[in-house]
This record gives sequence, C-alpha cells and structure tokens, in this order.
Amino acid sequence: MDVVAIMEALAEQGVTVLFKADAERMAERGNPWTFVASGGPLREDVLVRTDAASVEQCLAVCLPRLRELGFSFPE
Repeated sequence: MDVVAIMEALAEQGVTVLFKADAERMAERGNPWTFVASGGPLREDVLVRTDAASVEQCLAVCLPRLRELGFSFPE
C-alpha cells in the first residue's frame, strides 16, 4: 500500500492528512501511530482519527470510513 499516494489523493480532494509517530507512546509500547484526516470537504464536526500499533492498522480503521464519506484513493 502506497501511503504517500493515498495522502496525496486525499489532499487533492481537499482533505488534510497527518500521520504521526509518537516517541513516548512507542517507548511505553502503546499505540504510537496516529492518523488524522480533517478539513476541506469534511464538515467541521467530522474528524477521521485513530491511534494504533502500526501504520497498517491506522489505515485499516480510517480508510473504510473515508470511503464511506465518498473519498477515493488508490488501493
């Protein structure tokens, strides 16, 4: 899965996308990865976000939600 291509496709549709790796949560063996999609065509009260153990887990949670909201991006 090409994460950069997914982020670019969403940005082209007006969505701001952020991936974050949190050093403190990684050291604590928590869920160090955060995915956030917001802004643009999403309503102010809609935020697609999750914290997970891996980038893949973040995408598995958030990409289906973004598809439900009508966004398209590469598989």
